[in-house]
Amino acid sequence: MNPEPRRPGVLGVHSLDHFAFTVPNFDAARSFYESFGLDVRSSDGALDLHAFGHPHRWVRVAKGERKALQHISFGAFGDDMDRFANHLTELGIPASERAGAARSLWIADPHGVRLEIRAAEKSSPNAKPVIAAPAAAPRGAPMRDAAAFVRPRRMSHALFFTPDLDATLDFYVRVLGLRLSDRSGPAAFMHGVHGSDHHLIAFAHSDGPPGYHHSAWDVGSFEEVGLGSAQMARAGHEAGWGVGRHVLGSNYFFYVRDPWGSFAEYSFDIDYVPADVDWASVEASPENSLSLWGPPPPADFVANPNAAPL
Repeated sequence: MNPEPRRPGVLGVHSLDHFAFTVPNFDAARSFYESFGLDVRSSDGALDLHAFGHPHRWVRVAKGERKALQHISFGAFGDDMDRFANHLTELGIPASERAGAARSLWIADPHGVRLEIRAAEKSSPNAKPVIAAPAAAPRGAPMRDAAAFVRPRRMSHALFFTPDLDATLDFYVRVLGLRLSDRSGPAAFMHGVHGSDHHLIAFAHSDGPPGYHHSAWDVGSFEEVGLGSAQMARAGHEAGWGVGRHVLGSNYFFYVRDPWGSFAEYSFDIDYVPADVDWASVEASPENSLSLWGPPPPADFVANPNAAPL
């Protein structure tokens, strides 16, 4: 097995391990995410979102009166946990430690969002996947009723609302060791220093409370992005945005709106930032902030439907 990539001597989280949020209706959540192609498991009164064939738990959906963000968890190398504890002390950031199967440190960001730094296996990819050419066949497309059910391979990233983008970026760089990939006005995209997708987390400014906007799920081909959009339409979830291609990150996408006003994204072929590369970030113009091509986004695409964090 190849060792996990790592930038020597640099302290930083390596993955967006998972995040948790509440919704008022478990049945609607299970139906939506199962239709999307995820492995939805009941666990301790909540729903855990997995990708089929992958052991990692990417999202926890708990029951609440409204949709609200609970916490964001980042994975770190186990031998970096003492360094993180000392780092937090030096910065004057209060932290609580929890005992369990994995050591974890809990802090709050400048806007009260609970963050966990936990010793965890790296769930961010260790390299950009090789894109296989489609198999040659006399008939290129299958019959519609024979098309495979799309099942994402992993979560690529998530985007959250923040009331102060500059303060948020400063905190996540200084405290967690994340790095800015690119920025465009009220949105910014961040990668892990030990090798990750172009962004493992992103933020968009909102005058409302911090909260969850979308999660992006990696699929194996551009075809699967389109098939995923049709799959969700058949399940009654037609509202969304796409199909298109992003400029920042370069991935092909289709977003489908969930029952609470946020989105799940089928994503294919996002840029990758290796551990030994210093990414040259750009400040993109508004016309470059969303898509290279594709339909215009819904007028309320960046509306914030979140309640205050729990």
